[in-house]
Amino acid sequence: MAHVPQVKIPATYIRGGTSKGVFFRLQDLPERAQVPGSARDALLLRVIGSPDPYGKQIDGMGGATSSTSKTVILSRSTKAEHDVDYLFGQVSIDKAFVDWSGNCGNLSAAVGSFAISAGLVDASRVPQNGICTVRIWQANIGKTIIAHVPITDGEVQETGDFELDGVTFPAAEVQLEFMDPAADEDGDGGSMFPTGNLIDDLEVPGVGTLKATLINAGIPTIFIQAEAIGYTGTELQEAINGDPEALARFETIRAHGAVRMGLIAHVDEAAKRQHTPKVAFVAPPTTYQSSSGKTVAAGDVDLLVRALSMGKLHHAMMGTAAVAIGTAAAVPGTLVNLAAGGGERSAVRFGHPSGTLRVGAEARQVNGEWTVTKAIMSRSARVLMEGWVRVPGDAF
Repeated sequence: MAHVPQVKIPATYIRGGTSKGVFFRLQDLPERAQVPGSARDALLLRVIGSPDPYGKQIDGMGGATSSTSKTVILSRSTKAEHDVDYLFGQVSIDKAFVDWSGNCGNLSAAVGSFAISAGLVDASRVPQNGICTVRIWQANIGKTIIAHVPITDGEVQETGDFELDGVTFPAAEVQLEFMDPAADEDGDGGSMFPTGNLIDDLEVPGVGTLKATLINAGIPTIFIQAEAIGYTGTELQEAINGDPEALARFETIRAHGAVRMGLIAHVDEAAKRQHTPKVAFVAPPTTYQSSSGKTVAAGDVDLLVRALSMGKLHHAMMGTAAVAIGTAAAVPGTLVNLAAGGGERSAVRFGHPSGTLRVGAEARQVNGEWTVTKAIMSRSARVLMEGWVRVPGDAF
């Protein structure tokens, strides 16, 4: 019996922030995968190694976690005053599903450097030495991200001494600005607080009525209080991910929060929208041991945050959720702001399972509506491997 041979596709495997993903130029994809649809989804699933009932993604590039089951497609921008269009696909591990509903803030740190190296940024805009400002159009949510990428001798500089908790080795710092990060379902802007409230009473069958801040900024996020669900905010991954009942409870909260935010019409639809919204729980500062064994002192942070991604507690913090945290912290009266001590603030440092992270946000109230002009944070990125990925020719 004859078998279809493998095809090879130019690709680059990159760490961005605390995530890893397979990056493609749109023009390098097979023609039928250059447009949205089943062929593109099938190709990316096969590249990553999904769906995998074993949950390991052994036969693909994925690392069997939400942080490492990611794909990115870049092209020269069709948007005025932008350099590159950035499309992010979150690949499910155990299901035949690619979620296109949101952005990846961590991999955003790698978009600028890849765009420069891949020739997607005009050479005239790249200095011989200094900082290259890359204007990114985030196509999933229709928002602008500005990446400040260090350049040395005309090439992207990846090495440096910037340390990021959740990443073992230091690298060059990449500052990201998420412009006007509040977004509705269509990426058209809309209310940052979809219910019109800074705090809601969220009724969750089997769990109870929880105080919740529901926010669209960076990525739609449901914030609840740690103590309301029996936690302290110091939990590490094993405390949550090793508890099936806890995971089911969080998914129920997420589904009902999604309905309340208007993202889905019925809780049953949540299973087909795994990437968004996120659910996170917050607590006031307290000293704890991070996953690396480092002590995070209460005095080093403004609050504690733990967030779930694709049904599991994240090992650090999603970049888009960090934007939501910084934005919510800047608005007096949200659960995030209150956990940080309340009042007005333009930046917040929070504790997560791997350590700490600082994010700034510029929020203001206009005609009774809160808006945020931008959120700022630093990440790093590094190419891990480049060349081609191979997939069976009949896989997509």
